[in-house]
Amino acid sequence: MKFRMYLCAAAVAACTGAAQAAVITIPQSALIPSTTLWTTDLGISTGNTLVMTGGSNAANVGAANGRNDDGFSGPINLGFNFTLFGTTYTSFYANNNGNISFGNGIAAYTPTGLQGATQPIISPFFADVDTRNSSSGVMSLQTHSSAAGNEVIITWPNVGYFNAQGSPLNTFQLVIRGDDYVVPSGEGRVGFFWNDMGWEVGSASGGGSGGLCTGVGGIGRSCVPAAVGFGDGISNGYVLEGSTLNGIAGVVQDHRLWINLDSSGVPEVPSGTIPEPGTLLLMSIAGMAFIGNRRKLLRSRNL
Repeated sequence: MKFRMYLCAAAVAACTGAAQAAVITIPQSALIPSTTLWTTDLGISTGNTLVMTGGSNAANVGAANGRNDDGFSGPINLGFNFTLFGTTYTSFYANNNGNISFGNGIAAYTPTGLQGATQPIISPFFADVDTRNSSSGVMSLQTHSSAAGNEVIITWPNVGYFNAQGSPLNTFQLVIRGDDYVVPSGEGRVGFFWNDMGWEVGSASGGGSGGLCTGVGGIGRSCVPAAVGFGDGISNGYVLEGSTLNGIAGVVQDHRLWINLDSSGVPEVPSGTIPEPGTLLLMSIAGMAFIGNRRKLLRSRNL
């Protein structure tokens, strides 16, 4: 209830029913220029390949090589408490399509706005990652401990996009830290890291040659690029300015973003936020996943 009231006030919107929601925009000014991943800064490897435990189209469940499309891995033990939007978690799901979730895995590959997710979600780059091409890397997991506390690092290294495309590639990384982590100045409890980012949408999400939209992209259009941010699972979200719009890959390339969370696990967004009332009628990711995955499966069979 406290979080719901906070969002309604932030969005300057009436909080009269479940249909109301808020989308808070994280300004691009919060991005920090960077050409390295967090694991590089720490001098450690990106860790072990994530083996898929579930998913949808070509999830490749159980395969040791980790190559898949629309798969997820989990539940994965965090090794610490992590509070997000008022709920404390000890495990998570690592989803191949550029995000992690809590409570269940997500096989959806076309974002409909992170606030539409049916599970709490954190997305460094929610788009249709497809690692079946031998030129693509696969997701990996690393844990790290220091005097400041414990953190988990998930990496999507040089990953391709649907349908099994191996060029161009994207490299990005997510860092999450325990509730008791002593966060140094200039950092946060959650970190997004992006290196070379060559594509932003798969063909099943409307993308054309090179993993880009051939026309105007965005929610409600035939081509929907990647989303970056947080969703609480009940229609409220925090998204980076430019999410799901053409050019998002170029916006985040060679940058990092640290976000702190308050004691309730709500993102503490830097100044310059742009609140938007949730009167926009956005479909849930779950609903889109059913429709989209069915279409995608049919396309795969016809290729």
